[in-house]
Amino acid sequence: MPGTSTATKPEALATDVEVTEEEIIAHLTDGRTITVPLAWSWRLSEATPKQRTTFRIIGAGQGIHWPDIDEDISVRGMLDGTPAPPRSRETERAP
Repeated sequence: MPGTSTATKPEALATDVEVTEEEIIAHLTDGRTITVPLAWSWRLSEATPKQRTTFRIIGAGQGIHWPDIDEDISVRGMLDGTPAPPRSRETERAP
């Protein structure tokens, strides 16, 4: 089609992350800052403050990993408004 661009937008990637008592805040390469409720992740909600601050940005900025609680959150999920899956019954029984 004339006038239709086939160029794709560059993927927004995380450059920095903050976790407060109520929010997960990601600063993106395109200048945006996105915030989602901490309650979106039951693992982060139940984590200690130290566990919440022990994370690394993974996939060149595509996501965030918290090794102490085995939690991963993607930037795409935050942008799309997709919370982490709820705790399963198997997880509740795990030691």
